[in-house]
Amino acid sequence: MALAFDEYGRPFIILKEQEQKTRLRGIEAQKANISAGKAVARILRTSLGPKGMDKMLQSPDGDVTITNDGATILEQMDVDNQIAKLMVELSRSQDYEIGDGTTGVVVMAGALLEQAERLLERGIHPIRIAEGYEMASRIAVEHLDHIAQNVNRCKRPLAEISVKAVLSVADLERKDVNLDLIKVEGKVGGKLEDTELVYGITVDKDMSHSQMPKKIEDAKIAILTCPFEPPKPKTKHKVDIDTVEKFQTLRQQEQKYFDDMVQKCKDVGATLVICQWGFDDEANHLLMHRNLPAVRWVGGGRIVPRFQELTPEKLGRMASFVFDDALGNKMMIEEIKRSIHDALCVARNLIRNNSIVYGGGSAEISCSIAVEAAADKYPGVEQYAIRAFADALDSVSIALAENSGLQPIETLSAVKSQQIKENNPHFGIDCNDVGTNDMREQNVFETLIGKQQQILLATQVVKMILKIDDVISPSDY
Repeated sequence: MALAFDEYGRPFIILKEQEQKTRLRGIEAQKANISAGKAVARILRTSLGPKGMDKMLQSPDGDVTITNDGATILEQMDVDNQIAKLMVELSRSQDYEIGDGTTGVVVMAGALLEQAERLLERGIHPIRIAEGYEMASRIAVEHLDHIAQNVNRCKRPLAEISVKAVLSVADLERKDVNLDLIKVEGKVGGKLEDTELVYGITVDKDMSHSQMPKKIEDAKIAILTCPFEPPKPKTKHKVDIDTVEKFQTLRQQEQKYFDDMVQKCKDVGATLVICQWGFDDEANHLLMHRNLPAVRWVGGGRIVPRFQELTPEKLGRMASFVFDDALGNKMMIEEIKRSIHDALCVARNLIRNNSIVYGGGSAEISCSIAVEAAADKYPGVEQYAIRAFADALDSVSIALAENSGLQPIETLSAVKSQQIKENNPHFGIDCNDVGTNDMREQNVFETLIGKQQQILLATQVVKMILKIDDVISPSDY
């Protein structure tokens, strides 16, 4: 507090540190961090599973994205809270390492935080909770190894395309796949069933003339950077044409230049011309009449800068060239591309490790039963954290049941009882109302390494959040 005077000599008091923000410490900081993490998980919870709801995301420039992909939702969300950013990084790590399960890992972390909050209210130290979670995660990961099975092939058409694409670029000796060698392209229009695998490249361009052929077998391709037009002198000049004869002479000169360019392409054996630049209308007309298909405004590839350098050795080879066009919804294509990306990642993970666990929450329920049974072996306070971990595993199955319009508690209890009674870890939530909850019969499965990574990543992030007991902002320095 300080005493000061105004211009009239009247005293007034200055209160220092007025309206200073309260700094969060101890249990209050931990609860605030847990609340932030739970808020992010709550957003994604309704998007989990095949019947999960979509989110509509609007960017600052007005673009709208509709998706239920967890990584895409969190990537486009404007998040300020640092703990919420940790959850975004959690989803991004799952997407980078595995490529699938980005929603499930955040929902799992949110459930662990919710259970940890209850344990904190009961007076259990956060370090003991973190240690109990670590023990439980090891039990769950080992149990997943126990219930996993090997798989050799997949039957569904879209999955078949993904598997074939991955196998075509896979390094089977190193058991690794570089997904950068696979490009997923979307063409507006058509149906999902029109998806096909191309062993080659696709160029999103039209033919330069509508009457040019749409398919070419055994194509020999000339890739040019020089435009199909008369040369332009570097100096400024004017051409005065005052008679019809002069105009005809100019036209004939241009015609001869175009004829020479087209004939040069024909002489070297090219059956398809791809040009980085545009075509003059006259050149385009000649190309069509000389039966030489062409595509313009294409960038990249091994190119020829001048017609004088065009030789048969510089032509590309292609078994076939097919031009296709379609009309339709771009937003749907983007969502399908995200689904194909997930399928490609699953196929890549199966190359790395061909073990699977069954989906529909069956793996989480089986792990929950195993973790709950193992908790009795730990006499310390960690036992409470281990049991809480088992309850968090159940929350994933509860979310699946809720999103599918089922009674969550009744459904979970019935499936859990069935797994214990028949000693079968394949029973899960019948989200698609097929009539059986045996995920093996429904062919619903997830990769082993993907599910293990979900549990390990979620546990590590929750442990990190629990160990934060002080939130210091830059103004506190």
